[in-house]
Amino acid sequence: MTQLDPERLPEELQQEMAPPSHPGTVPPEKQRGPVVLRRGQVQETTTDQRLLDTRGSSDWVHTDPWRVLRIQSEFVEGFGLLAEVPRAVSVFGSARTKPGSPAYVVGEQLGAALARDGWAVITGGGPGAMEAINKGASQAGGVSIGLGIELPFEQRLNDWVDLGVNFRYFFVRKTMFVKYAQAFVVLPGGFGTMDELFEALTLVQTKKVTSFPVILYGRSYWGGLIDWLKESMLPNGMISATDLDLIQVSDDVDEIVAIVRHSQTTRYGDAEI
Repeated sequence: MTQLDPERLPEELQQEMAPPSHPGTVPPEKQRGPVVLRRGQVQETTTDQRLLDTRGSSDWVHTDPWRVLRIQSEFVEGFGLLAEVPRAVSVFGSARTKPGSPAYVVGEQLGAALARDGWAVITGGGPGAMEAINKGASQAGGVSIGLGIELPFEQRLNDWVDLGVNFRYFFVRKTMFVKYAQAFVVLPGGFGTMDELFEALTLVQTKKVTSFPVILYGRSYWGGLIDWLKESMLPNGMISATDLDLIQVSDDVDEIVAIVRHSQTTRYGDAEI
């Protein structure tokens, strides 16, 4: 069966699609921005991959202007959706966190505590720790936001996202995490979580954002990283001693909420809290 060109307009998805191989089974499905692809139309690559891939024909030169417009549209969509969101905290953590695990329970508690204190929560909208945060906030009556991303493997916005948008490009999504949040809280996670953590620290260190606390939950999990920063990166002159002060670590949900609140009180005064 012929696959559609990934860069064609959504209207072309109206071409004939192969029937499911077995009635009643769930066909393979992938979301590409607002477009849903199923069965033989599922693409093996993502929009990010095609943008960054330098192999093959140079025909990509002629399609980049269209990609620029698509990137622009993602910024417009994100800004339009989030512009009127109340004060918010971006929370990161592993998609592999299991429901019912201690880290998942902490996520639920943190999401609920932030919501009760008047904060919206922003997550990557996926499963695991992200789902736990969204669930806790939603159940507590708060604003639960999820910013999804197109990935090579199947992933959808979790059921506890009340306000969500899917992005094709990581850099657009990351802008939304920073622009509409007043703090970052980081739960235990892997490469993606580390990426988000160090991007946040870099933005604070270079004063691209100000009065922006970065809080790690779990001393036992993050302790090795903190020790490495102190014992390797600092002595080699790669960071300064004051850079270490940008990171706060806590094992207490209520303390994290208090840190976030104090940061905003310091920046705006009681009128904003």
